[in-house]
Amino acid sequence: MTSELTDAIDKQLATLLVGNGRATLRQLADATGLSVSAVQARVRRLESDGVIRGYSADIDPDALGLPLAAIVAITPLDPAQADDAPDRLAGLAEIEACHSVAGSDSYVLFVRVPTPAALEALIREIRKRANVSTRTTVVLQTFFERRALPVARERP
Repeated sequence: MTSELTDAIDKQLATLLVGNGRATLRQLADATGLSVSAVQARVRRLESDGVIRGYSADIDPDALGLPLAAIVAITPLDPAQADDAPDRLAGLAEIEACHSVAGSDSYVLFVRVPTPAALEALIREIRKRANVSTRTTVVLQTFFERRALPVARERP
């Protein structure tokens, strides 16, 4: 279960780690004015509380051979069917994100594939696995993504 960031120092640590997930404990301590051991204890608690969910490298998709990105909106063919599309699609590695959305679509998927033919095959597989209709938008150019999350402001 994820807890909220309510302490100003925890918020500062989260902000620093969003900006640089490889920051050392010493760098975090210098920035917050805490000791290294105090920073280490706080970071471990944030990890165990589920606030910090992990650390990852930001890899250029082109370098991985995945230059084609698309947004695929899905809607069940039968509105009475079970709402289990995320479970049915979880095994498809090409799907980077699955968002439940308000509006005429049920979910929006962000996908990456190597070619238009691979996108077509993925769409067919999505339709088959989840029994859905799809509406696909191909991404032509990405100006930014994975921006640092803003740390919530203090509540009034």
